[in-house]
Amino acid sequence: MTSITIHGLEDPLNSLIREKARQQGLSLNKTIKQLLAESLGVSLDNTKQQHNFDDLCGIWSPADSEEFLHNARELSIADPKDWE
Repeated sequence: MTSITIHGLEDPLNSLIREKARQQGLSLNKTIKQLLAESLGVSLDNTKQQHNFDDLCGIWSPADSEEFLHNARELSIADPKDWE
């Protein structure tokens, strides 16, 4: 792994990066790596891609998930007669 030092970072940019890190609960280093990867179209973490559409699709609460699984329970039962 290589380290990079950035000199002369302007205050507005510094503030925005620090605020983004605070909002995401990440270190400055991880936030900057994430910003660089996103701006270059590179993925550092495949799990992030799994959440790209969360704001469009919504996220189920544990209760929602449990209700769905309960209601769909019969769909997971295979009848051997169906395979004849």
